[in-house]
Amino acid sequence: MSAPCPAAPLVPGHPFFHYADGHLMVEGLALTDLARQHGTPLFVYSQAALLDALAAYQRGLAGRNALICYAMKANSTLALLQTLVQAGCGLDIVSGGELVRALRSGVDPNHIVFSGVGKTRLEMRQAMQAGIGCFNVESLAELEVLNHEALALGRQAPVSLRVNPDVDARTHPYISTGLKANKFGIAHEQALAAYRRAVALPGLKVLGIDCHIGSQITDSAPYLDALERVLDLVQALAQEGIALEHIDLGGGLGITYQDETPPAADHLLAQVLQRLDARGFGAHRLLLEPGRSLVGNAGVCLTEVLYRKPGTEKNFLIVDAAMNDLPRPALYEAWQAIVPLQGHSDAAPEPYEVVGPVCESGDWLGRARTLAVREGDYLAVCSAGAYCMSMASNYNSRGRAAEVLVTGQSAQLIRQRENPDDALQLERDLTL
Repeated sequence: MSAPCPAAPLVPGHPFFHYADGHLMVEGLALTDLARQHGTPLFVYSQAALLDALAAYQRGLAGRNALICYAMKANSTLALLQTLVQAGCGLDIVSGGELVRALRSGVDPNHIVFSGVGKTRLEMRQAMQAGIGCFNVESLAELEVLNHEALALGRQAPVSLRVNPDVDARTHPYISTGLKANKFGIAHEQALAAYRRAVALPGLKVLGIDCHIGSQITDSAPYLDALERVLDLVQALAQEGIALEHIDLGGGLGITYQDETPPAADHLLAQVLQRLDARGFGAHRLLLEPGRSLVGNAGVCLTEVLYRKPGTEKNFLIVDAAMNDLPRPALYEAWQAIVPLQGHSDAAPEPYEVVGPVCESGDWLGRARTLAVREGDYLAVCSAGAYCMSMASNYNSRGRAAEVLVTGQSAQLIRQRENPDDALQLERDLTL
């Protein structure tokens, strides 16, 4: 009898990760088979889960003039980008490296939005030459530099200004971006003056307004508060003769890791569109930049149990995945479910600190987890599709994990495991 994986609370009736006959499955494949074939640590993604999450946004925007630009900082693996682009997504980038990946994905350059507080002159030039759709500008200084670079290329750079609405997203302070104390955006009270300056610069074409208040948001209220503050500015700008083409509300919608209950994307969008219509802005193009809510629950990280280490105060379960593979617990004290790939074991359940082999006390994946496992068993760290592989590193000279994309009963290796020779390719021997 099948039972839902406790860490994959996806759309009811669509159990992309589930137990069947005692084995944790992804779509039609057993994760144990993938772990044995490709080794661990191993990231495994469900293409159906990815597209299902996107479909909620697309349903909510049906019939509207809108563009969903996936925030690729959440996970920039090429095959995942291609999956989303082929399904109709644009891309939100924050670096020149992401621009290269975005273009490689096959996305229409006009469907690329360039966000971020620290764009370099080179990145600006490369993005203009590629023909991207819009720069989200975050400071007056950036306006001036972008204008200079655009004029040097004989172009007009398409821009929107990212406004900081001073709205509390009620999330972890490291991923909250819409308060006065955050580094992002132009202060709400300075926005009118910034727009006046922007429209006066000949190298810029002002298209819209942008707002992004944070990540892993599980409540509709901060979105709607920020929207009202943005619409106040759109109205004030219109009164000054500055007409905008689009309104960009960013992303940040959360997912369920443990017991969170974020609004469904289509339900949230219904409220957003109602507010736009009620205030007379329903004809404006709407841009959204979701990241985590598309990929977060579409992926798991598989890891092998290396050792069980009883302690005087705690029992440690040492696995082969580490903080360089799954940095969220170390960075944010984040909680991600950890479940066995086989739903039965003759081992006794025990509470463990699940830790990796990296030489840091912060190298932990889960605390006080009750598991019935033995050495050699496999575990899945769930909800690992976002901000895991994209933040992975080579700390302790560990190679980045391999990645696999599953579609039905087929699996494709989409990133090979790094080996020590890969990591040394860009280095040079001492010659002095």
